[in-house]
Amino acid sequence: MYQLNEQERQLLNLYQRQLPIQERPYATMAEACGMSESEVIDCLSRWQESGVISRIGAVVNHQKVGASTLAALAVPEDEIQAVAEQVNGFAEVNHNYEREHFFNLWFVLAAPSQQRIDEVLEEIELTTGLPLLNLPMVKAHHLDLGFAL
Repeated sequence: MYQLNEQERQLLNLYQRQLPIQERPYATMAEACGMSESEVIDCLSRWQESGVISRIGAVVNHQKVGASTLAALAVPEDEIQAVAEQVNGFAEVNHNYEREHFFNLWFVLAAPSQQRIDEVLEEIELTTGLPLLNLPMVKAHHLDLGFAL
């Protein structure tokens, strides 16, 4: 278990939902928490490397800046690694994961337009030769994953 000091707790509480959008966001964060900019950067790097936090960055609403979809392939078990690498070769693929289901390789795509999403899905289906399931978002739900420490 990682023990947070008061400045670190304040840093996480203040900025787990909203990072300053400016030239030097870590300097602003440091000032608010009584730290130096380099201390904030070092702290965040250390937390990320040790798994205390998973990422630092914006959460983008892809439907407002482009298009996105959830898709899945039915991949033979002995081909899962090779197909996952093939799917990851597309810049539009954010991430993929394996599930226990007939459609066992799931992935999320984001692109500037629905047309590009459709093109990439078609390319993936053609290059893999596997059945593809496309599950575009019908209704958005906001999950607030932040919590007070």
